[in-house]
Amino acid sequence: MSLTLRLKPADKPIVIAGLFILAILAIGTVYTLATQGTATFIAPAYLLQQLRIAAFLGIVAAGMMVVILLGHIDLSVPWTIAASAMLATAYGGAWAVPLGLGVGLLIGVVNGLGVAFLRVPSMIFTLGVNAVLRGLMVMLTGGFAPQSNATPLMIYLANGEPIGFDAASGHRFGIANAVLVWALLSAVLVFLLKRTPMGRYIYAIGNSEAAAYLSGVNTRLVLIGSFALCGLCAATAGLLIAGYSSKACQARGDAYLLPAIAAVVIGGTSILGGQGRYAGTVVGTILIVLLQSVLSVMQMPEAGRQIIYGLVIIAMLLVYGRGGRLRS
Repeated sequence: MSLTLRLKPADKPIVIAGLFILAILAIGTVYTLATQGTATFIAPAYLLQQLRIAAFLGIVAAGMMVVILLGHIDLSVPWTIAASAMLATAYGGAWAVPLGLGVGLLIGVVNGLGVAFLRVPSMIFTLGVNAVLRGLMVMLTGGFAPQSNATPLMIYLANGEPIGFDAASGHRFGIANAVLVWALLSAVLVFLLKRTPMGRYIYAIGNSEAAAYLSGVNTRLVLIGSFALCGLCAATAGLLIAGYSSKACQARGDAYLLPAIAAVVIGGTSILGGQGRYAGTVVGTILIVLLQSVLSVMQMPEAGRQIIYGLVIIAMLLVYGRGGRLRS
C-alpha cells in the first residue's frame, strides 16, 4: 500500500508542510554554499536559533488556532501582544509577568463576552478592541516608545538556555527557555483539545454552534474561555518578545497577526472551524519562520518577499485545501 493511501486526510497538510520545510532548507543550503561556502541552514546553531524565533510565533498561533477552530478569528492579537508587554515593562518588578498575563487574559475575556453575548461578528469586534488598545497605548506613552526595560525574568524566559549550554566554552547550542515555554503550552493545549470536554465542545461549535447548543453545550462559556486562552497566549508571546529584545515597544505585535493565521491554516486547520490538528500548526509555524529566514538571507527586496511569501501560502492551500468542508 502506498504512503498516499495510508495517510489520513488530517495528516496530508502536515506531510505537505514538512516537504516544503525540507525544500526550503535545501534551497537555503545550496544558496549559502554557493555564496558563502558554508551550509548555514543545516548548522545546529542556526536551527536552534530559528526554533527560538519560531517559539514566539508558535505561541501566538496556538491561541489563534483555538479561536479558528470555533469558526471565529481574533484580530486584536497585535495590540494584545504590545499592550501586555508595554504595561508589564512599565510596571516592572516581581509582578510584571503576572500583570502582563492578566492584561492578555482580560482582553481575551472582553473579546469573548462581545462575541458570545453581544453576538457581534468576531472579526469586527476584535478589530475594534485592537483599535482601542492601540489608542490607549499611544495615550499612555504619548506616542513614544516606553522608557522601560524588560525585567530579568522576562529576559531569562526568552533568552535563557538551561539545556545544552556550555558555559565554559561559551557555545550557545542550547534549547532556549522560550522553546520550553512553547513546548509546555503546546502540551497543555493538546491535552485540552484531546482529553477534556471543552476540547470536544470547541470542535463541536466549529462544526455547528446551533447543534452544539441544542445538545446542551454552554456555547457562550466555551467562546469566552477560548478567546481568553487566545489573549493569554498573545500576552505570553508579548512578554517573551519583550524579553528577547530587552524592551517593549509599540506595534511590536503587528508582524505576528498574518503569519499566525497563515501557520494555522497551512497546518490544515479549516478557516471555517471544526477541524484541525495542533501538530499541523507547529509544522506551519516552522515553515513560516524558515521561509522568512531564507528570503532574508537571500537579501530579497521586501516586495519580492511578500510575493513569494504569499505564493507559497496560496500554493499549499490549493494543494490540500480544495476538498475542504463547506458549512452553511
